[in-house]
Amino acid sequence: MNIGYCLTGSFCTFSKSMEVLEALVKSGHNVTPIMSENAYSIDTRFGDAVDIQNKLIQITGNSIIHTIEQAEPIGPKKMFDVLAIVPCTGNTLAKLAGGVTDTSVTMATKSHLRNSRPVVIGVSTNDALGAAAKNIGALLNYKNYYFVPFGMDNCLLKPKSMVCDFSKVQETIELAEKGLEIDKKVY
Repeated sequence: MNIGYCLTGSFCTFSKSMEVLEALVKSGHNVTPIMSENAYSIDTRFGDAVDIQNKLIQITGNSIIHTIEQAEPIGPKKMFDVLAIVPCTGNTLAKLAGGVTDTSVTMATKSHLRNSRPVVIGVSTNDALGAAAKNIGALLNYKNYYFVPFGMDNCLLKPKSMVCDFSKVQETIELAEKGLEIDKKVY
Protein backbone atom coordinates (compact mmCIF):
# COMPACT_ATOMS: atom_id res chain seq x y z
CA MET A 1 0.00 0.00 0.00
CA ASN A 2 1.15 3.57 -0.68
CA ILE A 3 0.76 5.65 2.46
CA GLY A 4 1.20 9.38 2.95
CA TYR A 5 2.24 9.79 6.59
CA CYS A 6 1.84 13.32 7.96
CA LEU A 7 3.41 14.71 11.11
CA THR A 8 2.19 17.93 12.69
CA GLY A 9 3.63 19.84 15.65
CA SER A 10 3.08 17.46 18.56
CA PHE A 11 6.85 17.13 18.88
CA CYS A 12 6.71 15.06 22.08
CA THR A 13 5.12 12.17 20.14
CA PHE A 14 7.53 12.11 17.19
CA SER A 15 9.56 9.20 18.60
CA LYS A 16 6.41 7.06 18.88
CA SER A 17 5.37 8.10 15.39
CA MET A 18 8.80 7.07 14.05
CA GLU A 19 8.29 3.59 15.57
CA VAL A 20 5.00 3.32 13.67
CA LEU A 21 6.72 4.40 10.47
CA GLU A 22 9.39 1.73 10.92
CA ALA A 23 6.73 -0.95 11.46
CA LEU A 24 4.79 0.16 8.36
CA VAL A 25 7.91 0.02 6.20
CA LYS A 26 8.92 -3.37 7.64
CA SER A 27 5.42 -4.62 6.75
CA GLY A 28 6.12 -3.80 3.11
CA HIS A 29 4.22 -0.52 2.78
CA ASN A 30 5.66 2.35 0.73
CA VAL A 31 5.50 5.36 3.06
CA THR A 32 6.07 8.98 2.05
CA PRO A 33 6.58 11.41 4.94
CA ILE A 34 4.68 14.70 4.90
CA MET A 35 5.40 17.38 7.49
CA SER A 36 3.67 20.61 8.34
CA GLU A 37 5.94 23.59 7.87
CA ASN A 38 6.36 23.96 11.65
CA ALA A 39 7.05 20.27 12.22
CA TYR A 40 9.61 20.41 9.40
CA SER A 41 11.48 23.50 10.55
CA ILE A 42 11.33 23.96 14.34
CA ASP A 43 14.09 22.73 16.67
CA THR A 44 12.66 21.65 20.03
CA ARG A 45 13.77 19.94 23.22
CA PHE A 46 12.63 16.71 21.53
CA GLY A 47 15.13 17.06 18.68
CA ASP A 48 16.57 19.27 15.99
CA ALA A 49 14.49 19.60 12.84
CA VAL A 50 17.26 18.42 10.52
CA ASP A 51 17.84 15.28 12.62
CA ILE A 52 14.13 14.43 12.48
CA GLN A 53 14.07 15.05 8.72
CA ASN A 54 17.08 12.78 8.20
CA LYS A 55 15.54 10.02 10.33
CA LEU A 56 12.26 10.15 8.35
CA ILE A 57 14.15 9.90 5.05
CA GLN A 58 16.32 7.07 6.41
CA ILE A 59 13.29 5.08 7.63
CA THR A 60 11.13 5.54 4.54
CA GLY A 61 13.66 5.97 1.75
CA ASN A 62 11.48 8.82 0.43
CA SER A 63 11.83 12.59 0.38
CA ILE A 64 9.66 14.66 2.71
CA ILE A 65 6.74 16.63 1.32
CA HIS A 66 6.81 19.86 3.33
CA THR A 67 5.28 22.63 1.23
CA ILE A 68 1.80 23.36 -0.09
CA GLU A 69 3.17 23.22 -3.63
CA GLN A 70 4.58 19.73 -3.10
CA ALA A 71 1.34 18.51 -1.49
CA GLU A 72 -1.11 19.79 -4.11
CA PRO A 73 -0.48 17.01 -6.72
CA ILE A 74 -1.28 14.23 -4.20
CA GLY A 75 -4.92 14.00 -5.26
CA PRO A 76 -4.60 14.55 -9.01
CA LYS A 77 -1.80 11.95 -9.19
CA LYS A 78 -3.63 9.58 -6.80
CA MET A 79 -0.36 9.14 -4.94
CA PHE A 80 -1.67 7.40 -1.81
CA ASP A 81 -4.13 4.67 -0.87
CA VAL A 82 -4.34 6.13 2.64
CA LEU A 83 -3.23 9.41 4.15
CA ALA A 84 -2.43 9.30 7.89
CA ILE A 85 -1.93 12.31 10.15
CA VAL A 86 -0.12 11.01 13.21
CA PRO A 87 0.31 13.06 15.35
CA CYS A 88 -2.58 15.39 14.54
CA THR A 89 -2.60 18.54 16.69
CA GLY A 90 -5.60 20.56 17.81
CA ASN A 91 -4.56 23.25 15.34
CA THR A 92 -4.67 20.82 12.42
CA LEU A 93 -7.95 19.30 13.65
CA ALA A 94 -9.50 22.79 13.62
CA LYS A 95 -8.23 23.52 10.13
CA LEU A 96 -9.52 20.20 8.77
CA ALA A 97 -12.93 20.65 10.43
CA GLY A 98 -13.17 24.19 9.08
CA GLY A 99 -11.92 23.46 5.57
CA VAL A 100 -8.79 25.61 5.97
CA THR A 101 -6.01 24.69 3.56
CA ASP A 102 -2.94 26.69 4.54
CA THR A 103 -0.28 24.09 5.37
CA SER A 104 1.32 21.20 3.54
CA VAL A 105 -0.66 18.73 5.70
CA THR A 106 -4.05 20.37 5.18
CA MET A 107 -3.36 20.65 1.44
CA ALA A 108 -2.30 16.99 1.33
CA THR A 109 -5.56 16.07 3.08
CA LYS A 110 -7.76 18.20 0.82
CA SER A 111 -6.03 16.90 -2.27
CA HIS A 112 -6.23 13.27 -1.12
CA LEU A 113 -9.92 13.54 -0.18
CA ARG A 114 -10.88 14.68 -3.70
CA ASN A 115 -10.65 10.99 -4.63
CA SER A 116 -12.79 9.86 -1.65
CA ARG A 117 -9.81 8.04 -0.18
CA PRO A 118 -9.37 7.44 3.56
CA VAL A 119 -7.67 9.83 5.98
CA VAL A 120 -6.52 8.41 9.32
CA ILE A 121 -6.29 10.79 12.29
CA GLY A 122 -4.06 10.09 15.30
CA VAL A 123 -5.09 12.74 17.83
CA SER A 124 -2.42 14.32 20.00
CA THR A 125 -3.50 17.54 21.65
CA ASN A 126 -3.57 19.08 25.11
CA ASP A 127 -7.01 20.57 24.47
CA ALA A 128 -8.92 17.55 23.13
CA LEU A 129 -11.49 17.88 25.92
CA GLY A 130 -11.53 21.66 25.53
CA ALA A 131 -11.47 23.81 22.40
CA ALA A 132 -10.55 20.88 20.12
CA ALA A 133 -13.49 18.72 21.21
CA LYS A 134 -15.92 20.26 18.74
CA ASN A 135 -13.46 19.71 15.87
CA ILE A 136 -12.88 16.08 16.82
CA GLY A 137 -16.66 15.64 16.98
CA ALA A 138 -17.12 17.20 13.55
CA LEU A 139 -14.40 15.07 11.91
CA LEU A 140 -15.77 11.89 13.51
CA ASN A 141 -18.91 12.55 11.46
CA TYR A 142 -17.19 13.37 8.15
CA LYS A 143 -16.98 10.74 5.45
CA ASN A 144 -13.55 9.19 4.77
CA TYR A 145 -12.06 10.12 8.16
CA TYR A 146 -10.93 7.26 10.41
CA PHE A 147 -9.65 7.80 13.94
CA VAL A 148 -6.96 5.84 15.73
CA PRO A 149 -8.41 4.96 19.17
CA PHE A 150 -7.44 7.69 21.63
CA GLY A 151 -7.79 8.52 25.29
CA MET A 152 -6.53 10.71 28.10
CA ASP A 153 -2.78 10.62 28.54
CA ASN A 154 -2.48 12.25 31.98
CA CYS A 155 -5.80 13.07 33.62
CA LEU A 156 -4.23 14.64 36.71
CA LEU A 157 -1.63 16.96 35.21
CA LYS A 158 -3.28 17.52 31.81
CA PRO A 159 -7.04 17.06 32.34
CA LYS A 160 -8.01 18.08 28.78
CA SER A 161 -5.23 16.24 26.96
CA MET A 162 -5.71 13.17 24.77
CA VAL A 163 -3.41 11.11 22.59
CA CYS A 164 -3.92 8.24 20.19
CA ASP A 165 -2.89 4.67 20.95
CA PHE A 166 0.20 4.43 18.74
CA SER A 167 0.08 0.62 18.89
CA LYS A 168 -3.21 0.82 16.92
CA VAL A 169 -2.05 3.15 14.11
CA GLN A 170 -1.01 0.46 11.64
CA GLU A 171 -4.18 -1.55 12.14
CA THR A 172 -6.30 1.58 11.75
CA ILE A 173 -4.52 2.43 8.48
CA GLU A 174 -4.86 -1.08 7.09
CA LEU A 175 -8.58 -1.24 7.96
CA ALA A 176 -9.27 2.28 6.66
CA GLU A 177 -7.85 1.29 3.27
CA LYS A 178 -10.67 -1.28 3.14
CA GLY A 179 -13.26 1.25 4.33
CA LEU A 180 -13.48 -0.30 7.80
CA GLU A 181 -13.35 1.30 11.24
CA ILE A 182 -11.13 -0.10 13.95
CA ASP A 183 -12.88 -1.26 17.13
CA LYS A 184 -12.90 1.91 19.26
CA LYS A 185 -12.67 0.41 22.73
CA VAL A 186 -11.19 2.84 25.21
CA TYR A 187 -7.67 1.82 26.17
